[in-house]
Amino acid sequence: MTNTMIAALLREREAYERRGQDERVAQVDEQLAHYGYERADEQQAPGGRSAPPQENADGDGAKERRGRGRPKLPRDAEGNVIRE
Repeated sequence: MTNTMIAALLREREAYERRGQDERVAQVDEQLAHYGYERADEQQAPGGRSAPPQENADGDGAKERRGRGRPKLPRDAEGNVIRE
């Protein structure tokens, strides 16, 4: 139970850090101390979730947004799918 609570608090703390809510980070740190958690390195991110984005093959990094799902099928003026 304690490990689950610590993991949840670390995720919560990371979200507050990303948003710059230092007061909430301090409150979560108090709770982490209550459960006996001590950070080994203050610079270390919990769970490796805040690693910088890796570059893609084109070297654009995370700046380029990717589409979702499969491409849309061609449609006529009435909105019907055109099948060949």
